[in-house]
Amino acid sequence: VRLPKMRPGRPHKSGMTRLLLLLALALSCRCCPDKCLCTSETVKCQNQGLVKIPPSLPAKTKSLFVTGNRIAEINDSSFPTRLENLAEMYLSGNEMEDVLAGAFKNLPNLVQLDLSNNIIQNFSESAFPDDSKLQFLNLSRSLNNYTTLDFFVHANLPNLTSLDLSNNDLLFLPDGMFKGLPSLTTLNLRNSSLIMFQSVDENETLLALRHLDLRDNHLKNLPAATMVDFGLRLDLRVQLAGNPWRCNCFISDLLAWLKNSTQVVDARELTCADPEAVRHRPLLQVQQSQLKCSSDMEGVLETSYVFLGLVLALIGVIFLLVLYLNRKGIKRWMYNIRDACRDHMEGYHYRYEINSDPRLANLSINSDV
Repeated sequence: VRLPKMRPGRPHKSGMTRLLLLLALALSCRCCPDKCLCTSETVKCQNQGLVKIPPSLPAKTKSLFVTGNRIAEINDSSFPTRLENLAEMYLSGNEMEDVLAGAFKNLPNLVQLDLSNNIIQNFSESAFPDDSKLQFLNLSRSLNNYTTLDFFVHANLPNLTSLDLSNNDLLFLPDGMFKGLPSLTTLNLRNSSLIMFQSVDENETLLALRHLDLRDNHLKNLPAATMVDFGLRLDLRVQLAGNPWRCNCFISDLLAWLKNSTQVVDARELTCADPEAVRHRPLLQVQQSQLKCSSDMEGVLETSYVFLGLVLALIGVIFLLVLYLNRKGIKRWMYNIRDACRDHMEGYHYRYEINSDPRLANLSINSDV
């Protein structure tokens, strides 16, 4: 076989193409980052003391684990190159405080994100791209108060189906935080220190909600509007165990709803926290006749009487103290009163004697003339 002649000083055209392809392949694959372990589609950088996301991740990465490090924030430069294949990312336990704008802009196909066990103080509403495909978001043990959730009010996560906010100190949920989550089916609020839970049907949001976990919070009752909203969602299942339910006359609506609905899957586990007469008793075993508020009012009145008695006793002690400190002046004042009364009485006595004796009366008239 005769090979084609090549001009001196010019490489063969097919060889140049092959070289360019190899170079492009090498650049696209990129090597495994330092302090990380890489398999075909998974990168793990765990407990390595990293302070930022490794800058050069393999382009074919589908799952990324960067956990147990000291990454204080992620921003628009944390992922400098576009990772089309990245679908799962785990960033838990990094002492993370800030999730800034554009943090996930180069992760267009991110589906699952775990940010649990952090100390997030600031979460930008523009951290995710407008066409985000995120479906699962875990923020368990990451938030100190409900103000961090304000980013949900303006965030646009149309594909999010599962949100985990458990084990946080939330107390309340911001108004309108669910309006940008039309596809949400599972909401976990277990052990989040909630003291109240309003209706989730604000502006017809969360129409797809199917699972709601409200266990181990500080709920003492549920608003009537919330129970009506739950009743309209026949496919919704709610968990309410572990809350300190106050079994007085104000909880009668909740008790009636529990006995006539099958939506609360752990209804048999709900127990009364107070008053003392029904403490630890299953809520479903409490009769409507036992839901009284009179004992509460008696306790309030008894406390008021005790307080009034203490105030009166204090006033009495102060009065006696004033008398004691001014005892000499009071004694002098009383002597003056006594002398004045004595002089006055002697005048009356003298006039009485004159009026009773005619001779003294005539003498008194002549002396006056």
